[in-house]
Amino acid sequence: MNTPFILAHRGASAVAPENTIAAFRRAHELGADGIELDVQLTRDKIPVVIHDDTVERTTNGRGRVCDLTIGEIARLDAGAWKSAAFNGEPIPTLAQVFESLMDWLKPVGRALPCLINVELKTERFFTDGLEQQVLNVIARYNLQDRILLSSFSPWALHRARAINRDLPRGYLYDMTMPLVLRKAWLRFWADPQAMHPEASMLDAAYMNWAKRKNLQVNTWTVDDPAQAQRLAALGVHAIITNQPDVIRDALK
Repeated sequence: MNTPFILAHRGASAVAPENTIAAFRRAHELGADGIELDVQLTRDKIPVVIHDDTVERTTNGRGRVCDLTIGEIARLDAGAWKSAAFNGEPIPTLAQVFESLMDWLKPVGRALPCLINVELKTERFFTDGLEQQVLNVIARYNLQDRILLSSFSPWALHRARAINRDLPRGYLYDMTMPLVLRKAWLRFWADPQAMHPEASMLDAAYMNWAKRKNLQVNTWTVDDPAQAQRLAALGVHAIITNQPDVIRDALK
């Protein structure tokens, strides 16, 4: 059976507050091969790691991320909603995530470095600068060989490709999207090296198609061990999960 990479969805988000440094460090401890995170821009154009376009669900603040400055974002508590053990955990910038994980990203000796799947959280047809700012941070830390960009927006991936065509790209989609997107008819805009379909969309016919197109398949969000085993048997390249330890043990 194929052994896929295990990527921790927003970090080890089953046990730690999603998209925080605590969740990413916990993913490392639980044996993940890497992490998946979401990034968008503050009002002053700093890439920060948060999924929703507003801060209400995962912090003690209010407002849209794009309307808040980095100073306002930094004062929010992004951990208390999960449990008191994470009181005061902040929303990190992308740069802070890289800084905190450098021993995992650039290990010495025989340790395996991690992969970071950076999801560009945007639906904009015209850019707000997200792609350029994210790629600037990646270049500043010299992490081009550890990054996979992904997005539900083929336009965002197209813009990222125009900035740095060597960074691999993954096209995200699921069955809830408009027909033109869920059928990946705009895939040519993204020119991806990987497809990122939701797990229920995968079967042998899909995997045969991807193989013919020389595309990797990375799928999400898989927390059920039996489903993970089915996907591994199909030959997926990576499984994105909230529970990296559970899925790792299921695939041993």
